Amino acid sequence: MIRIYNLTALLIYFLAVITISVVPISSQAGEWDFSGSISGETRLFPYSPAFAEQDKMTISPSVAFEAEIVYEWNDYSDRITFTPFARLDVHDDNRTHYDIREASWLHLGEGWDLTVGISKVYWGVTESRHLVNIINQDDAVEDIDGEDKLGQPMVNFNLEKEIGTFSVFVLPGFREREFLEHNKRLSGPFRIDTDLTTFEADSGNHNVDFAARWQHMIGDWEIGLSHFHGTSREARLLQTMSNNETIFVPHYDQIDQTALDIQYTTGATLWKFEAMSRSGQGDRFAAFVAGFEHTLYAVIGGRADIGILVEYLYDDRDSLLAPITTTDNDIFAGVRLAMNDTQDTSFLIGGIVDHNNGSSFLTIEAERRIGSDWKIELEGRFFENIDQTDPAFIFAQDDFITVRLSRYF
Repeated sequence: MIRIYNLTALLIYFLAVITISVVPISSQAGEWDFSGSISGETRLFPYSPAFAEQDKMTISPSVAFEAEIVYEWNDYSDRITFTPFARLDVHDDNRTHYDIREASWLHLGEGWDLTVGISKVYWGVTESRHLVNIINQDDAVEDIDGEDKLGQPMVNFNLEKEIGTFSVFVLPGFREREFLEHNKRLSGPFRIDTDLTTFEADSGNHNVDFAARWQHMIGDWEIGLSHFHGTSREARLLQTMSNNETIFVPHYDQIDQTALDIQYTTGATLWKFEAMSRSGQGDRFAAFVAGFEHTLYAVIGGRADIGILVEYLYDDRDSLLAPITTTDNDIFAGVRLAMNDTQDTSFLIGGIVDHNNGSSFLTIEAERRIGSDWKIELEGRFFENIDQTDPAFIFAQDDFITVRLSRYF
C-alpha cells in the first residue's frame, strides 16, 4: 500500500549498485553483519471513539519486523546497508505497510564521504518538536509523534574542514505521507483520499529536491545551518466533495526553508534552540523551539540520572495557507529518568500545553531489557482538556496505551 519509488529513485539506486561494482576492492575479505528485531505490539484505547463512523475497537494488535544487513570491505571504507521494515496490523489496512528504511552505499574518503541510495538523515537538537529535520518523510501510520521516518532516495556528499562539515543532498523521488485508514482510531471524522493527491510541482512526486547544511562545533557550542528547496514534507489538506461525501485531499507545495539549530553545553545543562523560516505556503513564516535539559546525576541511591526538560514552541504560520500545526504557542515540560542498571531501564514523562486555550498532550514512555535479547516498552499518549477550536480536537477521545515486546537477533 505504500507508494514505493518512482523511476528516478530506482535509477539512483541502480547507480549505487553499478558504482559499487567498479570500485576496486582490497584483498582483505569483506565482513557481513546481520541484526534485527521482531515485535509484538498491542494498542489499548480506553475510551469510546468521538465519531459514530469510527470502529469501536478498544484493543488493536500488530506485529512488526525490521532487519539490518551490512556488508563492509576495502578496510571499512565501503559499506552497503539494507534495512527493510514491515508491519502487519489486525485492524488498520493502512497501518499494514512496508518500507525500505535504508538501501545505500557509503564510501569514506580522506575528509569526505559519499552516500548513494536510500537513507535516513537526522538534524536537530530539541526534544518536543524537530523543526529542522526535513529530509525524510514522516511514517505517520507508525505513530503520531513524528519520530518514525521513511527512507529517502538521495545522493549525499559530506566534506569535513577545519571550519566545519559541509553537506549537500540531491533528493530524487518524493515520498508521500500516508494516513491511517478512515473509520479507524486516530483518523478523525473525515476521509483523507491519497489517490487524489496533488502537487505544486509539474513533475509531481518525481520532483528532484535539494538541500545543503553546514555544522560545526566551536568550544561548547554545536551549530547547524541548513537550507532546503523542494517539495514540502507536510501536506496541506484541502477540503472537497466526492460522491456527496466531504473528504480531504493532500496537496504538496514547493517550499524554501532556511533553518538554524544550536546546542550549548554548560556543566550539566544543555541549552537547545531550533528555528526555521519558510516560504511557499502563503506569506513567509517563522517558527522556533527553545529550551534546556538539565541533568541531576547519581540520584536515587547514587545510581540514576534525572533529566529535566523545558521548551517553548512558537509558529506564526497562516493555518489557511500552510499545513496545520498544533504547536504555535505552547510550553513543553518533561522528566527523563535513566536508572543506569544492567537492564537499561528508562522513563520519559512529558507534556505540551497550549498557552492560548489550555489544550494538553501528554506522553509517557518506559522501556526495559529482559535478558540479552528481549525488550519491553510502554507508551502512553493522552489528550487532555482539548479545546474545540484546537486542531487536535479530532483526537480528544483517542487516548491510547501501547505495549510492545521485542525480540532482537
